[in-house]
Amino acid sequence: MRRSIGTTAAIAALALTATACGSDGDDAGSGDGTVTVTYWDTSNETEATVFRAVAEEFAEGRDDVEVDYVNIGWDGAQDRFKNAAPTGEAPHVMRTEVAWVSDFASLDYLAPLDGTPAVENQDDYLEQAWASTQYDGTTYAVPQVIDTLALFYNKQLLDEAGVDVPESLTDIQDSVDAFEDLEAPFYLRGDDAYWFLPYLYGEGGDLVDADSETVTVDDAAGVAAFQAVQELLDSGAAITDTTDGWESMMSSFGNGDVAMMINGPWAINDARDAIGAENLGVAPVPAGSAAQGSPQGGWNYGVYAGLGEADMTAAQEFVAYMSSADVQQRITEELSLLPTRSSVYEAESVAANEMVEFFAPAVEVAHERAWIPQANSLFDPLKEEAEAMLLGRATPEETTAAIADRYRELLDWQ
Repeated sequence: MRRSIGTTAAIAALALTATACGSDGDDAGSGDGTVTVTYWDTSNETEATVFRAVAEEFAEGRDDVEVDYVNIGWDGAQDRFKNAAPTGEAPHVMRTEVAWVSDFASLDYLAPLDGTPAVENQDDYLEQAWASTQYDGTTYAVPQVIDTLALFYNKQLLDEAGVDVPESLTDIQDSVDAFEDLEAPFYLRGDDAYWFLPYLYGEGGDLVDADSETVTVDDAAGVAAFQAVQELLDSGAAITDTTDGWESMMSSFGNGDVAMMINGPWAINDARDAIGAENLGVAPVPAGSAAQGSPQGGWNYGVYAGLGEADMTAAQEFVAYMSSADVQQRITEELSLLPTRSSVYEAESVAANEMVEFFAPAVEVAHERAWIPQANSLFDPLKEEAEAMLLGRATPEETTAAIADRYRELLDWQ
């Protein structure tokens, strides 16, 4: 059963919409019938310049709509939207992480989009990207980009060490002596739960089984995954940081302190700038003992449910524009991010993109996450309990047991 924001909150949201977003065309924007579409963008600094330019071009040549672009960053954005929605102060459109859609939809904060102007040529979307827009059989978002994680490596450092691109975690451990002049061959990000998923999938495990409503992180595969993480560190094959992982990872890779890291398409431009485009190589995430596994990620566009008719139409048209094939192609050309429309991959400029050439096949076999309202809430327990292990305060067995206990309390599952 879907949860509601509550009668009082819903009434407040609708009452305040006129002042926050504009409840109809006469009251919105400048007061002359122009609707101002407020867009919250969660992209990083490198991406934001492109996304802002694209978003603002939606209003060019039109006198009935304006765009208020606001970059709110990624950190804390989920809670910020959830705090704004009940008071009517949410934006018209938000760029939501794929795992947030079911959460927002379960609270009635997103507008259903089936049969609206927001959804154009639905059959053109990649099946796995479209899956993340669904909740309880209804479409609540439109795909923007899709991604997964991969191994980034410094070609020059691997060549100098005489090391082949590793295909497994064991290969990384076996390369320690060859990289004796570096801090370690590999940077293992320890401050973000998302980066632990390839190790879990690599052992054939998962956090939960949504179909059977069962917590699985503490099964044998889960324990093996955290043992593999610990072995990378204990063997000297990897270094980590539990507090400032992104900055430490990027600086370690850029400075040549490590030769490899796991990252996603959003980091391509930063990595190229750090070591030179000619030196950056990308390969599949190294396999564990069972498989090579990487999580499906990406971003979608969601429309706030508390909009008046004119604002709702403008917001839906904005989403259709931002997710169009032309805009997706431009984003790929300028940022090397992966489109969510099949037709875009046929464009010459996209097909010839080196990063798309690798990441597109990787996405096709990426591990689909559980699209449940609590999906993003699974990350904090994972991060916090893994941190205890990385700091030497817990064993892999204790870590997975602690995560599982917190999941069962959160989900009320077995």
